[in-house]
Amino acid sequence: MIMRAVSQDSLGGPEVLKVVEVDRPEPGASEVLVRVHAAGVNPTDWWHRATGGLGDTPVRLGWDVSGVVEAVGLGVTMFEPGDEVFGMPRLPQPAGAYAEYVTSPARHLARKPAGLSHVEAAALPVAALTAYQSLVDTARVRPGQRVLVHAAAGGVGHLAVQIAKAHGAYVIGTARAAKHAFVRGLGADEVVDYTQVDFASAVRDVDIVIDTIGGDYGPRSLQTLRPGGIVVSLASPAEAYLAAEARERGLRAGFTIVEPDHAGMKAIAALVEAGQLRPEIDVVLPLEQVAKAHEIGETGRTTGKIVLTVVD
Repeated sequence: MIMRAVSQDSLGGPEVLKVVEVDRPEPGASEVLVRVHAAGVNPTDWWHRATGGLGDTPVRLGWDVSGVVEAVGLGVTMFEPGDEVFGMPRLPQPAGAYAEYVTSPARHLARKPAGLSHVEAAALPVAALTAYQSLVDTARVRPGQRVLVHAAAGGVGHLAVQIAKAHGAYVIGTARAAKHAFVRGLGADEVVDYTQVDFASAVRDVDIVIDTIGGDYGPRSLQTLRPGGIVVSLASPAEAYLAAEARERGLRAGFTIVEPDHAGMKAIAALVEAGQLRPEIDVVLPLEQVAKAHEIGETGRTTGKIVLTVVD
């Protein structure tokens, strides 16, 4: 069978992306074939588009997926055809979720919460797993701790605010003034306008910092921590040097990469079903407008997520 999928013949800007016809994949052992209803768009997508990432050209973009199981491979007992699922297959290896069909290891998916549309569910996996693994698995957030979330209105940030609140934390977010009402609506206790105030001077006694920006934000964030606090850097492996500086101050810091995680996806689904987590969708575009989606995303000015629709 033939399907539509996004491909590229060369590395470069959004203009290299095109929709082509390719053979539909078949699920291998322990895999499922998902008919994709919607696919989320993330910074890792345009990074792979421009650099090739860890794969070869043509790059198969897309890791956020929500859809319906079409077929199951040998040994799969978790799902059956017709099940609605969402998840993050294979990252950092190529997945190819910008397509009508994608295969995924069964344990890289979870059942889609019934209260979410496919567009909403597709906005969650990469960003929500990044926030969840950073806060819960790496930083071990506890009730009463103070958490600072940079870019709190962004794709990862707006979910990190909600996950931290769901775990009983006091949350401080950084955002432009125009987005303060939105961030407070997520549950943030304080919001700092980073264009007007130096957060490193304004914020103190923080236990956990979620740094989605990088650059000098890591070293400056160390100034906000109380003894034993941690900066979790999501921006660049270059931030690893922070660990040594942090140790000298009695602090912790480190770079982390999101991993496929069935248990994490189930925990995210549970937060959604409990009314404690909801994705904000900024832009929804059809698969054919994938280049426009990347252009919008690379401005860095979106509130929440960008999602591509594949099935009406």
